[in-house]
Amino acid sequence: MNELIGRVVSFEKQVFPDARALYAKLTTDGQSPKALMISCADSRIVPEHIMQAEAGDLFVCRNAGNIVPPYSNMNGGVSSTVEYAVEALGVRDIIVCGHSDCGAMKGLMNPASTAKMPNVVAWLRHSHAAKCVVDGSYPEMDGPDAVRAVSLENVVVQLAHLRTHPSVAAGMARGDISLHGWFVDIHSGHVLGLDGETGRFMQIHDGAPVPVAHPAAQRLAADFIMQDAAE
Repeated sequence: MNELIGRVVSFEKQVFPDARALYAKLTTDGQSPKALMISCADSRIVPEHIMQAEAGDLFVCRNAGNIVPPYSNMNGGVSSTVEYAVEALGVRDIIVCGHSDCGAMKGLMNPASTAKMPNVVAWLRHSHAAKCVVDGSYPEMDGPDAVRAVSLENVVVQLAHLRTHPSVAAGMARGDISLHGWFVDIHSGHVLGLDGETGRFMQIHDGAPVPVAHPAAQRLAADFIMQDAAE
């Protein structure tokens, strides 16, 4: 802890003075983050580090397993963060970011390991669909390979949950919001992105288009009905 306190002092004496103008602007103008990033609470995954972000660049929500519970009438930290980011801050890009060697996903695949953690068990139910996908579609996998597979499938599941949130659904229908699914390999440093067209993850390369899970595009289901009625 003393080491961490020392870093706080270093921030005050060395880091903040060099960024004083930026913080002054953020204080005066308020925040206008470029994206909302929902990532795992794992200490090895630091969203601002991965994105090389400055103060004010990212609105971040971290929890065990980078989980987004489906929308419900029950309030929660993730739901409130998503709603505030979209409605109050006007965020147009939302990233759900998983990673390799995820402890939450290990617990999901090995329920015995979380038997004494009832809150963790209840939380991981929001990822149960990912486990079902792996159990049914990757029957030959076990151990680390199965954990990696479920970590990737979990990103897909959480993106589906994200779309049940009214603020996100409305923003996507207007064509204002893009959804991104990322996966950080902490062993290699590679970042993978979910390509919405193929449904597969691909490595993000410099100079190449970044794969997008759900690109911003207006989607109004009633358009066809209205046109049909007009005819």
